[in-house]
Amino acid sequence: MYAIVDIETTGGYASANGITEISVFIHDGEKVVKHFETLINPQQIIPRYITALTGIDNSMTDDAPTFEEIAPTLYELLQDKIFVAHNVNFDYSFIRHQLKVCGYDLMIRKLCTVRLGRKVFPGLPSYSLGNLCRSLNIVIENRHRAGGDAKATVQLFDHLLANGAIAHIEQMLKKISSEQWLPLHLDKNQILQLPATPGVYYFLDNKNKVVYVGKAINLRKRVSSHFTVNDAGRKRQNFLRNVHKISHKECASELEAIVLESVEIKRLWPKYNKSQKQPVQKFGLYLFEDNKGYLRLAIDKKKKHLQALYSFNLLHEGLVMLIKMIEEFKLDRKLCFVDKNPFTEEELKLLDAPVLYNKKIKKAITALNEQLPTFAVVDDGINEDEKLCLLIERGSFWGMGHLPAASKIEKSDELKALLNPYSDNDYICNSIYSFVELNPDKKIVLQ
Repeated sequence: MYAIVDIETTGGYASANGITEISVFIHDGEKVVKHFETLINPQQIIPRYITALTGIDNSMTDDAPTFEEIAPTLYELLQDKIFVAHNVNFDYSFIRHQLKVCGYDLMIRKLCTVRLGRKVFPGLPSYSLGNLCRSLNIVIENRHRAGGDAKATVQLFDHLLANGAIAHIEQMLKKISSEQWLPLHLDKNQILQLPATPGVYYFLDNKNKVVYVGKAINLRKRVSSHFTVNDAGRKRQNFLRNVHKISHKECASELEAIVLESVEIKRLWPKYNKSQKQPVQKFGLYLFEDNKGYLRLAIDKKKKHLQALYSFNLLHEGLVMLIKMIEEFKLDRKLCFVDKNPFTEEELKLLDAPVLYNKKIKKAITALNEQLPTFAVVDDGINEDEKLCLLIERGSFWGMGHLPAASKIEKSDELKALLNPYSDNDYICNSIYSFVELNPDKKIVLQ
């Protein structure tokens, strides 16, 4: 038995919007055997744009029953049926959410007539209810009302059954099938074609813009896991509506996937990624020589074309480090811009000569460099004839790439010519340092 359903709502996601009208046709696979339809008081204001679309306004629902009043009848009607709708996850998410609020847990199989239409009549220009019915010469009366759209879906369902849909329905309703939970616009073959290997995956919208980037140890399994929960929240529903395609990049290991994911989030800034969107390192410690011959240390905002001695996110973090250097190597606070007051004549007389002072600066920089390690991490590549290599230079991530398996790795300058440079960030560095701690044999200290 099938329950063919259509609803009208006050908005696009279930957790903060209500149902204004519902129509349910019970179908035994051959004909309609029962029909239930009613306006519903959503207990909230119906937006004007919804009224413009559906014709349903607040005055029409003021005397209608609330969802709580119809919940027992609706649950009894649906609970042992196959839930059928055009874009089924939308209608199902609203009804399941509203029933759950009323104390009923609806857990039934779903069937989407959009997906079924694509299988029975492939190659049509559009599978929206209006366009699909137009292609099949099905007339929709009372469009954008629950009764009119549900009746059209019944006629569409009959037409699909008459054209061999039952074999597709049996496959779509199997537990191992993904048809019941995938986003409306996503072809399950895109998931089936993903390798069961580490990598980075990209969800794209209808304009081929990347809206989400993720990493995986097993690409196929991880991508599938995104769609197994039908959350009623706004973010989740918008996310599902916007996923049209999947692409991926295979990686040699989880470590490469972690790094590549972070790099791609920074590069693409996808709409639905929230973590790792913190700004890149904002400040740097710089060395320059002034017009009197003094080498001077200064903290400034990161300069795109100027190499920093050290980079950090917070100005306070850099000041703490610089003050320690000043105290340890007897540097002058004013020459390091920690004290920004002008020199007095007495202070100028007490300053070391540039040659002596510059020796202190060089010792401080040498000590800093010794504290900031330069090393490579070498791991297995995707193929046997290559190896994955990541470079940490003076404590910061420089880049990574795949090298021939026989390559010798000794000097950082030589290695940099073979790797792809990437922007550094704390997440990548922490991931690499954690990997090295667990796998010390894969670390090579470089000159």
